[in-house]
Amino acid sequence: MKNIITLVVAGIIGGLVTLGGVYLLNPISNNTTTHPTENYAKTVANNLNVKAGSVAAPFDFTQAAELSMPSVVHITATQGGSESETDDAFDFFFGNPGKPQGGTGSGVIYSSDGYIVTNNHVVEGATNLEVTLFDNRTFAAKIIGTDTQTDLAVIKIESNGLPVLKKGDSDRARVGEWVLAVGNPFDLTSTVTAGIISAKGRDIDIIKGNTAIESFIQTDAAVNPGNSGGALVDAQGRLIGINTAIATRSGSYQGYSFAIPVNIMEKIAEDIIEFGSYQRGFLGINIADLNNDYADELGLRITQGVVVVQTVEGGAAQYAGVLPNDVITKVNGSSVKSAPELQELVGRKRLGDTVTLTINRSGTIKQIPVKLKKG
Repeated sequence: MKNIITLVVAGIIGGLVTLGGVYLLNPISNNTTTHPTENYAKTVANNLNVKAGSVAAPFDFTQAAELSMPSVVHITATQGGSESETDDAFDFFFGNPGKPQGGTGSGVIYSSDGYIVTNNHVVEGATNLEVTLFDNRTFAAKIIGTDTQTDLAVIKIESNGLPVLKKGDSDRARVGEWVLAVGNPFDLTSTVTAGIISAKGRDIDIIKGNTAIESFIQTDAAVNPGNSGGALVDAQGRLIGINTAIATRSGSYQGYSFAIPVNIMEKIAEDIIEFGSYQRGFLGINIADLNNDYADELGLRITQGVVVVQTVEGGAAQYAGVLPNDVITKVNGSSVKSAPELQELVGRKRLGDTVTLTINRSGTIKQIPVKLKKG
């Protein structure tokens, strides 16, 4: 009998200890319980704010928008006292040689003393330019210089103490990062849209001519007529590009837009401000992207790079010893996977500068310095 009582008491004590342990591990507060779906919702909400790489996933873009909007201006281009007409968004973004260009667009304040960067197609052919700032002040502007082969222009207003965006590094921008497009679509001033970087180094063949530089940042942020010349900024509100074009069949946004990277824009803007035009140097080569078939033809084991199809007689590359069928894989140590990337990297350099090309010549790696010449 005593043994039975002892076992019962031990069982009761053991049960109390177990219950106490469970209570300590799973405390209940205010006698309330949480439904499993509520726990899941809280977990998802918390995960939305977890950092991904170097940049958090910021579903609150207020700070980036507040930083960028004051530096983006509205531009009205007129000819002979009347606003230039644009039939549709295709003409606005891509141009129509049969009529004057202009209309309304956007610009980004480049310096506190009134220099503004925009697209060439926003101001091309205009006889009068009016700039409206974020605070609604208006100024007459003059064109300092343009470059048709990159679709960039610099204009100037007479003002000081203007807000300037901090510049990011478009080379370090990554596919999948959040970005904001800031501009004035359809004359709706100070409009902000969000998306991600969808691709880099895009050549969509909208700027005609063999010397055009197209190495666009592609995004899915909504961009429409009037956004041209506006800012593409990262999640920290840093300028990484100038919005330039859309891929469209209807004339309005249909999924993708394209921006000129800030790293090439800055070089061109500095040249225009200092010299009145883009001081561009050329390698003097005709090029093509390397692909698997081309690599097999050349007997190479690599499938990314830029093939030198032909060297220009007396050009910089020929003078330096570059040969047809050489494959350029790097410029000054930066990898080159496509022709647009090569054009952008070389385009950042000035006439007379020297760039070092890493060449794969029939499997042998060579370093060839090339002093850039006029085209």
